[in-house]
Amino acid sequence: MSGTVQGTNGTGSSAAPRSTSPTTGFGADFNTFLTLLTTQLRNQDPTNAMDPNEMTQQLVQFAGVEQQLRTNTNLESLISVQQGTQLVGAAPLMGRLVEVESDRLALQGGQATLRLPAAGEARRVGIGVLDPQGNLIRSAQVDLGGATQDWVWDGKDVEGVQRPDGAYSYVLVGAASDGTEVEVTGTVLARATGVERREGEVRLNLGALTVAFDRLRGLPGGN
Repeated sequence: MSGTVQGTNGTGSSAAPRSTSPTTGFGADFNTFLTLLTTQLRNQDPTNAMDPNEMTQQLVQFAGVEQQLRTNTNLESLISVQQGTQLVGAAPLMGRLVEVESDRLALQGGQATLRLPAAGEARRVGIGVLDPQGNLIRSAQVDLGGATQDWVWDGKDVEGVQRPDGAYSYVLVGAASDGTEVEVTGTVLARATGVERREGEVRLNLGALTVAFDRLRGLPGGN
């Protein structure tokens, strides 16, 4: 079983949680504000003193924004820890068949699987597989039943040519019993090959297909 678990910052290097010193950024401005304020108080004209209400309001505003910035920094740290936990927790998924929400199929080893919903308003669904240029390369019509069912693409196009493994877009067009077009959504089954943290989120790799970790919808049995 092969797979990779890694944390990246988009350039391939290890990403460490960012920390913000309370004396940088707005914190430095706040300290500067206090210095200027106390200097002004020491040197103000006794006959034209600063309005204490205005001074208090300014202090409250600065303190409120400073507290919000500190809260945001703490939230970023918590998110980073949570993502690290997701990376570790995803390790057992490597090599396993997973079900994800995606608008692309993962063709792995010459096979891709699309899970279709049970019949509802839609009784039949048309499936179209597209190449990277948006050309229709495979189509099928499937009758929906009383339970979910899997449609397996063997990776061959309409001319019988085997397409290389990769990520292929697909479209679904549902039809009601009277032929009216109905929206239908499906999920994709594929084997997890890696997980990584990139651009602020944890992503699951399914061969050439990459999806956000929160797109994981299930772990089919018997895999």
